Amino acid sequence: MTAGLPQDLVHEGKATFSVGSAFYRPQSAIARDLAVLAATVYRQRQGQLRVLDAMTGCGVRPLRYGLEAEADWVWANEGNPDLADLLSQNLAALPPDTCRLTHQDANQVFFTCYQQRDFYDLVDIDNFGGPAPYVSSGLWATRLGGMLYLTSTDGRATSGHDPERSLRTYGAWARSHPAVHEQGLRLIIGHAAQAAAARGLGIEPVFSLFTGQVHRVMVRLVSKPTLTEETYGFLAYCHRCGHFQTVDWRHLGGVPCRCGTKETPVVSGPMWLGSLHDGATLAAMTTLAERWQWRSQAKLLTIMAHERDLPPYYYPLGEIGRRGQMDIPNRDRLIAALQAQGYRAAIPSMDRQGVKTDAPFGDCVAIARAI
Repeated sequence: MTAGLPQDLVHEGKATFSVGSAFYRPQSAIARDLAVLAATVYRQRQGQLRVLDAMTGCGVRPLRYGLEAEADWVWANEGNPDLADLLSQNLAALPPDTCRLTHQDANQVFFTCYQQRDFYDLVDIDNFGGPAPYVSSGLWATRLGGMLYLTSTDGRATSGHDPERSLRTYGAWARSHPAVHEQGLRLIIGHAAQAAAARGLGIEPVFSLFTGQVHRVMVRLVSKPTLTEETYGFLAYCHRCGHFQTVDWRHLGGVPCRCGTKETPVVSGPMWLGSLHDGATLAAMTTLAERWQWRSQAKLLTIMAHERDLPPYYYPLGEIGRRGQMDIPNRDRLIAALQAQGYRAAIPSMDRQGVKTDAPFGDCVAIARAI
């Protein structure tokens, strides 16, 4: 080992590396697992995989893209030049002539890619805070049909605790309600869709993940704009009865609730209202995870697949119990009962103690009482 570098090694997937003074969050391994699966599926479909990791930290992501997804080329960029020796040591595990290491500002890298027409199949941006400074510029480095992996660690902005920061970050007013974990994912996708639409392009979600601390969304850049009245709008929540509803741009002037209250429901948005995941890609990722014997990842992907076409909100079990003045209902029994009544229902991937359904909230409470 190089003199002065840390001797302790960390193992994740097929990667072995030193962390030293670089940032590394072990709890985010699941986000890297899903990215490796998506990248591998992309390589199998397209026959190539070129990855740009714009904020590489300790280098775990380029290592895993190279060693597990078998990327043809990985550009690892880290803005802190003090990590040069550590990263050179860690990335030496990659096959020769398959990796580039730089120490530049991420946006400088993105614009360099665009100027040199050097586009990437996957651009991974694992930033602190909100993604706004990097979304539009990151698209400049992404190949048409390629994928952009976005991050938000700013829970105050997405949860409604700081709506003015949400306005600055996403161009949206986020309000507090029981489904804020999903709201964070939809704000990121909506922001990316708006940035792509400004260039006459569109995005399609590949998968969306909330880990309890971090929101991560992978989107695909496509030639046809996807920002429409159906996919990009508002979410209304009634504090009196607990019911959610979507609101389109044409009906912002009046948002009545089905419970008949004179109080106007609180409205959040605009945000992405379409699907959080791509079904075909999830299926391919699940098959790959099962072949690799990644059982917990396959289980999560199955949960994502079940929620894919359900409404853009969910009801926490605690909220159902509180408003129904009863004990917290059993999740699986409630889902089965909702389905028996003809409703669609599934476990929300962003909150396992909740129910994602097209049933009105009042019906959820009534059915919970009955069971």
